[in-house]
Amino acid sequence: MFQVVLIGSKPALMAELRERIQWAEHGCEVCGTADSAAAGTALIRQTRPHIVFAQARMPDGDALEELAGLRGEMPEMRVTVLADRCDYVCVQRALRLGVIRFLVDPPIEELYEALRAMTAQFRQKEYTPPPYSVELEEDAGAGSFVVRQAMIYMEQEYAHKLTLQDVADHCFVSPWYLSRLIHRYIQKNFYDVLNAIRIRQAKRLLADSELKIGEIVESVGYSDSTHFAHTFKKSVGVSASQYRNQYRTQTAGPRKPEIR
Repeated sequence: MFQVVLIGSKPALMAELRERIQWAEHGCEVCGTADSAAAGTALIRQTRPHIVFAQARMPDGDALEELAGLRGEMPEMRVTVLADRCDYVCVQRALRLGVIRFLVDPPIEELYEALRAMTAQFRQKEYTPPPYSVELEEDAGAGSFVVRQAMIYMEQEYAHKLTLQDVADHCFVSPWYLSRLIHRYIQKNFYDVLNAIRIRQAKRLLADSELKIGEIVESVGYSDSTHFAHTFKKSVGVSASQYRNQYRTQTAGPRKPEIR
């Protein structure tokens, strides 16, 4: 059984974690709870749990600071941080700490998703936190910080099979939360954003390479040429072959069209 420690000063949150989650069904048992950052640190050192759910900020101190100090002692410990608001500095510190999930006022479904993500990593025995490299201006919102990290990852990995779950895992948030943030900040859903990246890259290859259209389809991440053809025409207004022909006709003249 995976040992779980719960740390939080809010009685309602702690009650929900203790009583509403079916721990045994996920191969877990709660080995202790603490209502302060200091008590949580002592409990973790005493029980050496596999999994920790911790409230980010508590009246007696900062749980993230305490957890950072424990990281060297227990590098395999998986942590989900719980917060009541999306605070940029808190998100930044949590990601540097290598938390598995950072949840803001989460519904029960997100708590379950976080638990599944943490237990799955123990079962796979191959988890390595990705390096933290994204920086934003200090006045940027935490939500936009997560979205920007997601966009950078999508721009790098668009050529591979990519799901909302993959990107959410990279950003240490749940798929539901990431989807909500993308819609809030970009006004599109995840797959619309991913398709836009792929179609933009396809246009560049159609214009600047001699690759066959079928080769371009695969190189930008589509496994189905029919789906690509439908998506491309819907986005651009013409088929891929028509786009290539129009581009070459126009570039034969004195001026090349801008590819956006």
